[in-house]
Amino acid sequence: MELQTMTYLVVGFTFALYIGIAIWARAGSTSEFYVAGGSVHPVLNGMATGADWMSAASFISMAGLIANMGYGGGLFLMGWTGGYVLLAMLLAPYLRKFGKFTVPQFVGDRFYSKGASLVAVLCLLAASLTYIIGQMTGVGVAFSRFLGVSNTTGIFIGMGIVFMYAVFGGMKGITYTQVAQYCVLILAYTVPAVFISMQLTGNPLPQLGLGSDFVGSDMSLLTKLDHVVTDLGFGKYTTMVPGSKLNMFVYTVSLMIGTAGLPHVIVRFFTVPKVKDARSSAGWALVFIAILYTTAPGVAAMARLNLHKTVNTAVVSGGDVFAPDASIVYETRPDWMSRWEVTGLLKFTDKNGDGRIQYYNDKSKDPAFLAKVEAAGWKGSELSVNRDIMVLANPEIAMLPNWVIALVAAGGLAAALSTAAGLLLAISAAISHDLLKSMWMPDLSEKGELMAGKIAMACSIMVAGYLGLNPPGFAAGTVAIAFGLAASSLFPCLMMGIFSKTMNKEGAIAGMLAGLGITMFYVFAHKGIFFIKGTSFLGLFGGKSSFFFGISPNAFGAIGAVVNFAVAFAVKNMTAPVPENIAKMVEDVRIPRGSKAVDGSHAH
Repeated sequence: MELQTMTYLVVGFTFALYIGIAIWARAGSTSEFYVAGGSVHPVLNGMATGADWMSAASFISMAGLIANMGYGGGLFLMGWTGGYVLLAMLLAPYLRKFGKFTVPQFVGDRFYSKGASLVAVLCLLAASLTYIIGQMTGVGVAFSRFLGVSNTTGIFIGMGIVFMYAVFGGMKGITYTQVAQYCVLILAYTVPAVFISMQLTGNPLPQLGLGSDFVGSDMSLLTKLDHVVTDLGFGKYTTMVPGSKLNMFVYTVSLMIGTAGLPHVIVRFFTVPKVKDARSSAGWALVFIAILYTTAPGVAAMARLNLHKTVNTAVVSGGDVFAPDASIVYETRPDWMSRWEVTGLLKFTDKNGDGRIQYYNDKSKDPAFLAKVEAAGWKGSELSVNRDIMVLANPEIAMLPNWVIALVAAGGLAAALSTAAGLLLAISAAISHDLLKSMWMPDLSEKGELMAGKIAMACSIMVAGYLGLNPPGFAAGTVAIAFGLAASSLFPCLMMGIFSKTMNKEGAIAGMLAGLGITMFYVFAHKGIFFIKGTSFLGLFGGKSSFFFGISPNAFGAIGAVVNFAVAFAVKNMTAPVPENIAKMVEDVRIPRGSKAVDGSHAH
């Protein structure tokens, strides 16, 4: 069957499945809308959490970043996976026991202040909206390629799909939809990885394929890739580090603690009946997440190698990559390149007019390499490849069957849409429940609250879609900024709320505002105010390449968290102490008591 037809069939079937589940499990009450009635089985909740967790950044963009960054890209694996463990062990069980299903609710009650709750809502909106921009970026990449439309049109289509099943289904519909989406995305990620690993190494497990010998040679796949990328002027794949080692460390920490502060994952632990079930579902989620995350390094390395060997035939033969006939002729390029050129995410510019494609690192400073480039008559790298296309294009580059390519399309869309829905629900709960119901309109009826939540979702989709048309970076890079915002504002507040009996409302509020403020200031200086192009103010720091101790804006959340903690404790020491009843409540929450259901976990 022709590829486009197969793609329409597979993607259409999965969408029909999602929407059908959302209608079948649609929310009829605020309890079902926000926490699925607290009745989801731990294994199913673990699977739904996995889908919620593995966003477009994980499925579409992470392997592309690792393929581009090499060893340094491992910070995404370490940061996101380590952060989930941090969340599951340090925060989730205590928050579940506390019995408040949104972060602002916990902050408001723990710090005995509606003002603290309001600040938490602002922090949540900043992190969640930025996160959704990354999802919409991924949605645009997937739809544009597999529906043969522009990236802009792809984002608009994705907005419509998210609206249909997120707004109508609420948490109950989203949970069961995400179980189906997890099944689709994990098959879509692992099946082509197995095929490609067999092609390149003869080993069906991509995790082991990395260290297996490259077919037709006596060197491992990673060693072969090292030779290829260094021959073409890139850094060594197995040792490259993004910026300084300090930046890599801070980046990893920012992703970890940002993960633990993400509200859309925290709320997942309220969809199960008991505290014991929350711990169990956290363990299951880690198993489901590990399947994809241990596969990603193999997918990344194999995608990078496949791309180079497609563009330069000497990569496989071991010949001279600078030979005139080694670079492929543009007119006879593979069909997959033509299909991706339509999206604008892959571009060719014939800089030396020879009709062939030269793809190499034209920013190299190595004199010996530059001499070879000049002798070959190359005038600059002629192929521009958006990192976000690497996973989706990988099965096409490897010429896998059409059904596998179509499955990957469905998986990429499932990953982006599932996380977008979870984030929208967190935003919806913050606005309709924490702002309207709890602060401004206490007499609001359940029906009115439900309607307000759906309107908030719809508005959020429109804002995220608009910003997704001009994102501040690649999908995973944008998501890293969202994690930084959560790391600098919500994570310290949650940690101090659970583990410090003496932290008062003044300290918590000052810490959140300071952490969020300094992080947004630094990010906006580099990326533009609210990510609007042309509004950056790097001149204050001394120019385009100015970084605080070499720390990139995507990694600055960890610095913001340090500021948050420091300001919070400084202000706490200068203001009134915590009321005795609050201190006792904190101590009670920390006692590791059994598995009884917590009263009030569904209360509004």
